[in-house]
Amino acid sequence: MKLENLCASPEAKKRKIVGRGPGSGTGKTAGRGENGQKSRSGASISPWFEGGQTPLYRRVPKRGFNNKRFRTEYAVINLSDLNRFNDGDVITPEVLYEKGIVKKQLAGIKVLANGKLERKVTVRAHRFSTTAVTKIEESGGTAEVI
Repeated sequence: MKLENLCASPEAKKRKIVGRGPGSGTGKTAGRGENGQKSRSGASISPWFEGGQTPLYRRVPKRGFNNKRFRTEYAVINLSDLNRFNDGDVITPEVLYEKGIVKKQLAGIKVLANGKLERKVTVRAHRFSTTAVTKIEESGGTAEVI
């Protein structure tokens, strides 16, 4: 076999040469058109680029996971709310609900340290802030976690 006997395979195509004078038919702008971003050298535009318009992924409303549905919400009371009870009373979530201090029990009762407690009471709740526990014990009462 000699070089002059070789021939191109039937499916081989000749590469189109662009930007080469009058004979090629693609001189001057090389088939890119006159102006614009795609006529420049080195131009590469991502497939999702929308020409400066607000992109689709920003226009579409977002959905997905949000922890708000699964969080535990506590009915909150302050120490100042407990001053309407007498000394020695045992304050439970049921008593608070009966007196109207708490409208809904939700996942439980949390006692916060807002205000001053002037009674010696036993408070039974699901959660306490650390300052609330110290204020209850300073007034002579006890804080019990249910």
